[in-house]
Amino acid sequence: MHFPTLHTLFAILSICTPSTAYWKGFNLAANLPSGPCKTPDDWTHDFTTLQSLPGYFSSARLYASSDCNTLANAVPAAIATGTTLLIGVWTEDNAHYEAEKNALVQAVQEHGTSWIIAVSVGSEDLYRGDTDASTMARQINEVRDLLCSLGACGIEVGHVDTWTAWVDAKNEDVIRACDFVGHDGYSYFEGASIEQGLNAYHSALEKTRATVNRITPGTWVWVTETGWPVSGGNFDLAIPSPQNAEAYWKSVACEAFQTAHTFWYSLQDYTSNPSFGVVDEGFKPLYDLS
Repeated sequence: MHFPTLHTLFAILSICTPSTAYWKGFNLAANLPSGPCKTPDDWTHDFTTLQSLPGYFSSARLYASSDCNTLANAVPAAIATGTTLLIGVWTEDNAHYEAEKNALVQAVQEHGTSWIIAVSVGSEDLYRGDTDASTMARQINEVRDLLCSLGACGIEVGHVDTWTAWVDAKNEDVIRACDFVGHDGYSYFEGASIEQGLNAYHSALEKTRATVNRITPGTWVWVTETGWPVSGGNFDLAIPSPQNAEAYWKSVACEAFQTAHTFWYSLQDYTSNPSFGVVDEGFKPLYDLS
């Protein structure tokens, strides 16, 4: 089974319209932009903010399970607000990896699995060169077996990485291990002008899809990170600004949400440079998200 091509609706989509065919949400960090770990109330505020945005977003991607007690604090808030989560499990050192798995086990034992969309084992580890394909593939299979031991064999387990990592032949074992492939692609970091933002987005995504379909036909590619910064430095022809971020949203987000499981980067990150967040410190949209 394959996603419909992103080009299908390009000619007709000029504004975001409601869709329930795919998961759609935002990336959410475990820390507040000011630094402290998020409390349960902070998570609730994040989730209700998502639902208040045009288009109504009731899903989110979290990067970790144990860091800042992510799942312990976020899952009750997610359940209370009807939010579903793409969970992250960090893998980069043994102690951290074990803590992440333990946090996942505790969350499933306490809250069941109805709030889980899927689990991503690792995030851009291959791009950073922090691990190798055989290790990552083994860890993906370990987490899948762990979930199965908890009676949750049906939850999909995959990995999130950049398109450049996915098209690298030495990482093919990771693709084979994945139930889904999480694609991170930023036209900004490709140095594309805003006028070429949609084309650059498509180019990277289609390279990932072609590679995945060659190795494991039928594996779905999810868009796990994309966005355009509202502030920060220029990157070749890519210029951050609220106006350009809005243009990228109108051309890319409004199409992607209709045609793929998509998690935008990000909800709020006003202290970052560059800053990709769509809401400011007071949780007010920085540009038109309709």
